[in-house]
Amino acid sequence: MANKHAALNTLIEPVVTAMGFDLWGVDYLAQGKHSRLVIYIESAEGVTVDDCASVSRQVSGVLDVEDPIAGEYRLEVSSPGMDRPLFTLAQFARFKGSRVQVKLSAPFEGRRKFQGQLAGVEGDEILLQLDGQEYCFPVESIEQARVVPQFDN
Repeated sequence: MANKHAALNTLIEPVVTAMGFDLWGVDYLAQGKHSRLVIYIESAEGVTVDDCASVSRQVSGVLDVEDPIAGEYRLEVSSPGMDRPLFTLAQFARFKGSRVQVKLSAPFEGRRKFQGQLAGVEGDEILLQLDGQEYCFPVESIEQARVVPQFDN
């Protein structure tokens, strides 16, 4: 699946960049007839619904020509939002100190889901603090990660 994501990133990023946005990440969720390709874009000026629609039209044209995904899928373009997904080590490093949810592709100590404070990045691993312990997870073992928004009362 990592190769599919890398290929989609390579195909989509030039289109998004040419339109003046940054590609935050691509998430392909293979679910038969209900598969989804979600493209997250961001900009210093913010992202509007019209921006998402414009990027969707442009990317859709490229995907129709290149046809990187077999079968039917739904294309979605969105801003990463406050509970933004994290895809790269650089993104994890940027959100050091934040609370994050991590879902691993294989169980570690009998569980796949962890939520704690992102302590940083070392090499190709993220450091997660929870319950007084620090866990190191190789980035390639992470199936999904998201920032957990914190609101001050």
